Amino acid sequence: MLAYTVYSEAGGVGKTTLATNLAKAEVRAGRKVLAVDLDTQEASMSHLLDVAEDRNNDQADSLLRHMIDRPRGDFADLIKTSEGIDVVPAHNILEYASKHLRRREEEAADFGESWNPNKQLLRVLREAGVHETYDTLIIDPPASADIKLHNAIHATRHLVIPFEPSGKGYESVQGLDQLVSGLEDSLGIEVGVLSVVPNRYKGMNDQDRFLKQLAEDGWESSIRFRERSSLLEGCWAEQCTAYRYIEEHRDREREHEMETLEKFDELASKIREQKAVEA
Repeated sequence: MLAYTVYSEAGGVGKTTLATNLAKAEVRAGRKVLAVDLDTQEASMSHLLDVAEDRNNDQADSLLRHMIDRPRGDFADLIKTSEGIDVVPAHNILEYASKHLRRREEEAADFGESWNPNKQLLRVLREAGVHETYDTLIIDPPASADIKLHNAIHATRHLVIPFEPSGKGYESVQGLDQLVSGLEDSLGIEVGVLSVVPNRYKGMNDQDRFLKQLAEDGWESSIRFRERSSLLEGCWAEQCTAYRYIEEHRDREREHEMETLEKFDELASKIREQKAVEA
């Protein structure tokens, strides 16, 4: 199974739209896809794919309940399907993931048990047979480097990084390099970067300078996305992927938007060629 986390320390770089449209590109390639939303922000993958109806329901089962051994049902019942993508939606209780996971760790320690709070998503997915059922697993964590990110990385071991070609964006990639190295040391695992994806490229000299610097630093960034505000804002308004938005909400094809869809397909294919990893 191919598994990766779409992550950037910088906010507003298109992380969720990239994760969602890569999931759709994988479905279009005939692959069975599970997307896990760990981001508690309202503008998350669950909202974009219109599967967030239980976010505020304190009686609903949630992924975090499964991670702390307090499920209210089967893992399969958490899954909603949108545009062919199976999605485990975010729930507001994820905001307190660190508190609940640490408390469960302390409880286990009281009974002389070993219980790693950073590996509980991996355990839940394995016990649910996700690695046998799905071809692709994509996780969308929050931008903050908290316990949810640690669980995402343990479950996927690989990152796809959206990158805004600017000074701020370049610094975030440098920070991510340090973060990944730190995670490898503290979690005792190796973390690979499958792709760095420049977003909102406008052909400006300053942007080219940072892309050149990125290449000199050894980061792979073969596909870049230009500014597509109208298309992506339309996706958020209609709560759908770019593929569905163009098909259902555009009265005519726009060449630059069709090119964007082709790039999502091409990027998904290139990531797929990188390597298969076991979640």
